[in-house]
Formats: sequence, C-alpha cells, structure tokens
Amino acid sequence: MVENARGSALDGDDRGNPTPQWEVFIRAETDEPLRHVGSVAAASGTEAHEHASRLFGWDAADIWLCPAEAVERHTTRGLAATVDSRSNEAAGDSDEPHGDSNAEHATEARDA
Repeated sequence: MVENARGSALDGDDRGNPTPQWEVFIRAETDEPLRHVGSVAAASGTEAHEHASRLFGWDAADIWLCPAEAVERHTTRGLAATVDSRSNEAAGDSDEPHGDSNAEHATEARDA
C-alpha cells in the first residue's frame, strides 16, 4: 500500500534574470515519458526551443516547454533538505544514476 505524500507548495523564486524562464521537458524515444531536464531563459517560445534544443535536445525525440511561472512546485521535504539535496547532487554524491554516458553532451539539470 502506498501512502499519499502530503507536500507543501514552494514559493516561486526570483531567479535574478528579467528574461522569462522556460521549463524544459524531453523524451528521448517516442514511447518514453517526458522528463524534466532543466530550464532556459528566453524572450519567446521559439527562442526557448532553440536554446533547449542546443542544451538538452541533442538526442531528444520531443522537447516540450512551458513558462516557469506556470509551474507550481510542491515538496514533501523541508527547504533545508531541498538545499542539501542540491548540494549533494552538485558534488556528485547523489544515489541516483546519472544515466548519460556521453560526457561531452551531459548537462546537469537543476530545478529552478
């Protein structure tokens, strides 16, 4: 039996960049689910697609974008745990597999 996790909404954060932010989701194969890979700053959807394709889409079958302001984030972890998790991932201490064996194209995706 799986318990329903109760999460709390996270406040939006000002990223310090006046350019609109876009969340990027890709699918490597058409039968795979979309996965969030990061975000880009761009004035338009077309420009965001160009940036996302260059940064994240070199092997993607599909690239989906949405304005970051339309994304509502929730977490079951406290803010300190979220920051600690990001620090560990940046240092390479994450228990999760990174899955990208092509290092020259690997881009570390970070939640905004």
